[in-house]
Amino acid sequence: MKVLFVASECTPYAKAGGLGDVVGALPKALHALGVDVRVVLPKYAHIDVSGYQRHLAPLGVPLGDGTAWCALHESRLPGTNVPVYFLEHDALFGGAIYESYGGTVHEAARFGLLSRGAFSLCRYLGFVPDVFHVHDWPSAWLPIMHNTVEAKYPFFDAATVFTIHNMAHQPRFPKEALATLRIPESQFKPDGLEDFGQLNPFKGGAYHATMITTVSPRYAWEIRTPEGGAGLHEVMEFRGADLVGILNGIDEEVWNPEKDPYLAAHYAAEDLSGKAVCKRALQRELGLDVGATTPLIGIVSRLNHQKGSDVIATTLDAILAMGAQVVLLGSGDPTYEAVFAAKSEELRGRFAARIGFDEGLSHRIEAGADLFLMPSRFEPCGLNQMYSQRYGTLPIVTATGGLDDTVEQCDPATARGTGFKLSYLSSSTLLHTIDWALSVYRDAPLVFRTMQERCMEKPMGWEPAAIRYRELYQWALERRRPAFRAS
Repeated sequence: MKVLFVASECTPYAKAGGLGDVVGALPKALHALGVDVRVVLPKYAHIDVSGYQRHLAPLGVPLGDGTAWCALHESRLPGTNVPVYFLEHDALFGGAIYESYGGTVHEAARFGLLSRGAFSLCRYLGFVPDVFHVHDWPSAWLPIMHNTVEAKYPFFDAATVFTIHNMAHQPRFPKEALATLRIPESQFKPDGLEDFGQLNPFKGGAYHATMITTVSPRYAWEIRTPEGGAGLHEVMEFRGADLVGILNGIDEEVWNPEKDPYLAAHYAAEDLSGKAVCKRALQRELGLDVGATTPLIGIVSRLNHQKGSDVIATTLDAILAMGAQVVLLGSGDPTYEAVFAAKSEELRGRFAARIGFDEGLSHRIEAGADLFLMPSRFEPCGLNQMYSQRYGTLPIVTATGGLDDTVEQCDPATARGTGFKLSYLSSSTLLHTIDWALSVYRDAPLVFRTMQERCMEKPMGWEPAAIRYRELYQWALERRRPAFRAS
């Protein structure tokens, strides 16, 4: 099985969100299962390729009315033998990962170059993939190209798998971008790229991909509903037979409280004494009143409407009035950044906010907090609720998407569950659920401790997801190549 990942992000090279984590981790797990998997992504300005192999010949990619010439660099995913190829084109990739989040012909050209460049790369290397695995809108152009401008090349009798990481991010482009991407104008139609008079690569990719996946089973169901489909629920319902939800995993080597280099102390499920040390260290680091019995709630999040930042802001005083402390690390909407920064000054000793991102601090919050708050309005998968469980920090989440799939509701009578779920997000449901979690923490410590142990012992690595993806690649090939089943 030969698979080429085509993506705009890949940890540790380029990351703007969870997409980068998936593309950086899933190929490693697939490689361990014997899949010949490779990754191609743009060479952005911040990526230092000085230590990588540079191929001598430039790579020509059809674009507009000519050819875009790219330098080609090659490396390996850290700790593996998985090849990673970087397409260097300063005029298009010489800036940030995303320059305008869609809407311009220039942005369409940038990721059109990545998508068409994947075919040129394969021809250059003599690598014949069985599957092109594309991710979100930046590489959603590829399945469309595969079925149109590249269809005349039998060299690429491959299947395409389109993974949806977040339906909410759907840029639209002017129709003029078709000529730049050399996609036939015949694709400007409702069951293709056309979306209210503009181009929507998300929609076109969903129609053209052999199979579609989402990053959790619950989210695969949600995007087929008017509430969760972000305008494309009818497309997803139409493709329902080829739509599969596969839950993301986490890197259990990186997120491991037994050897995490960012922590003040290490600990395991059978001995949580080190977690108490981490709590005291976090309280001191962020200027909170040090208290072993004071419940500490952690938040690591983008600050926006999806993540429920508005509800957290309006209920913060009430949460603190319950006797809890809260620590927050995040960035995003400037309004929420300003609100939480001001609250951090006003409520010193009880609430601490750090605006921005700090990898080490995110680990220390996961380890030092007793509870982790993640009340998203929608969440395709989510990773922090899994990190929290790995660190024995019980999550408080909304029962949506991957949050619902990965957190089991607490049952105090049987000490079952791994967290606390509110059925929908509002100020009252959030406060009620937090109050419930705090009561278990204070009044039923044995139940709380049993839940912590269950969380920490849950397998949450990438191997199960990789096995599912390998199966899905085979299903996609059966659809693309009828003879594959017999072979």
